Order: sequence, then C-alpha cells, then structure tokens
Amino acid sequence: MFKDAVGQLLTVRDWLRYAVSRFNEAGLFFGHGTQEAHDEAAYLILHTLKLPLDRLEPFLDARLLPEEAQRVAAVLDRRVEERVPAPYLTHEAWLQGYRFYVDERVIVPRSFLAPLILDQFQPWLVEPEQVSRALDLCTGSACLAILLAQSFPDAAIDAVDLSEDALKVAQRNVADYRLEDRIDLVQSDLFQNLRGRRYDLIVSNPPYVDAQAMAELPAEYRHEPEMALGSGHDGLDAVRVILRHAAEHLNPGGLLAVEIGHNRAALEAAFPDLEFFWPEVEGGEDMIFIVTREQL
Repeated sequence: MFKDAVGQLLTVRDWLRYAVSRFNEAGLFFGHGTQEAHDEAAYLILHTLKLPLDRLEPFLDARLLPEEAQRVAAVLDRRVEERVPAPYLTHEAWLQGYRFYVDERVIVPRSFLAPLILDQFQPWLVEPEQVSRALDLCTGSACLAILLAQSFPDAAIDAVDLSEDALKVAQRNVADYRLEDRIDLVQSDLFQNLRGRRYDLIVSNPPYVDAQAMAELPAEYRHEPEMALGSGHDGLDAVRVILRHAAEHLNPGGLLAVEIGHNRAALEAAFPDLEFFWPEVEGGEDMIFIVTREQL
C-alpha cells in the first residue's frame, strides 16, 4: 500500500494526506496516545523522520529523500496491515509529558491515575510530604512508579508486576530516569511476595477488562499482553484480591487508589458496605476509586 506510493508522494504534506486517507479507509482504532487519524499519522511521520513532534507546520512542504520515504512507508504499512499501535512502532509513549520506552511486553501507558499522582492526591492525602514508602501494584512499564518518585521525592517506591518481561521494560525506564536507588522492582502476584512491607500510599492500574469486553477488543489492543488486560467474568478478579489484602500493607492513615475503568457499578454491587471516593478525572468520575486503610 504505502510502499507503492514511494516516488509518487514527495513532501511531508503528501504523505500526511495519504496516510490520513488510508487510516480512515482501513478503519483503524485509536486510543494509544492519539484519538484520530490525522494526529496519529503526523506523529508517526515526524517520529520516523526524526523531526520535532510538536512542529509539523514548518516541515509540511519538505521533500523526502528516497530512503526517508521508504522508512515512512514501512512504518505506515505496519500500522495499517498489522494494526500495531503507534507506541509499539516508535517504542515510546507519553504520559503527562513524561516519555517512556514501551514494547509489546507491556501495555501502553494511559492511566487515569497519572494526574492524581502528580497532584499528590490532593485533597485525599492530608500530608503528602509524610509519604515515605509507596507501592505501584501491576507496574508494567513502571510509568506510575516513576511519577510517584517524581511527586514524592522523599519516598522509596516498590514497583510490582507478575510478568518478568514487563519488569525488564520497567528496569529500562527506571534506569532512563536514574531512579534505581529509589525504585525497587519486585516480581510478585499482587501482594504475594510483599510480606511485611507497609506503605503510606498504594496505587494500582490492575487488569480490569471483563470477559465480554475482552472478546470484543479491537485488533490494536490484542497486541498488548492479555494478562495485563483481562480480569475474569466481571473484570474484578484482581481488584477483589487488592481490596482483601491492602489493609495489611497500609500504614495508619494510608491511602489506596485503584483504576477500574467502567466497572463502578459492578464494584459497588460486589462491596455494598464499603464507601469509595470517586475523584473526578479527565474522562469521567467513575474510573478510579480511593479508600483509606481505616475504611478497609
């Protein structure tokens, strides 16, 4: 498709127009950093040409060398023919202005928890400067663990994942931010290997996709690790374990914040006696719950 256009499409503007047309024609699904065809095509073209990602306009009428056109065509072909999410093609993802290395061993960072972490969970966390230990459960790429380290500079961070492959990606990102002395990577099935460890703050973006939604996932999401997405019939298998054991690992006054997607109704039905706080985040009021150790 795109390889056949090499020699016919001359400028960045030509390639962008053609990519948007083909992306729309192919019915690609967006949601891994961009929301529509133009932005994704522009990102892939600029990244492939090693151009600034925030400066498209000055380069629109620049002509591509033959080898540059071939590189752009190869990336765009994979996006359409294989439905590979853009971050896996570029090996980078952006979250709240922070860049992370990613590949298909981890899900693409996109957590609603990120802005709450950078705001130090105000007003729910009364004394954020007193946070000395924090836990990122189901860390994946370690994106949230790194944001925790940035937001709570006096805290030691544990970053936990069951996947050995995911922890290798996490290790790379922790090293990129030079946080090896503050972030401890731990292989564990949730709290299983954390006996005796207690925290002032626990955050988690666990698997929470229910069985029906897993069966209906667009092709792009099927490139992500299944174990990081699906969580039983109602999407709450991991969350049930977290709620069952979190109090054992929280200090007095400690806070638990968990992302659960669109599972609020199912969660409240499963735990009718537990009062959850639902902070408003960009995208809705039902994506994240917060509870204290005392509530648990």
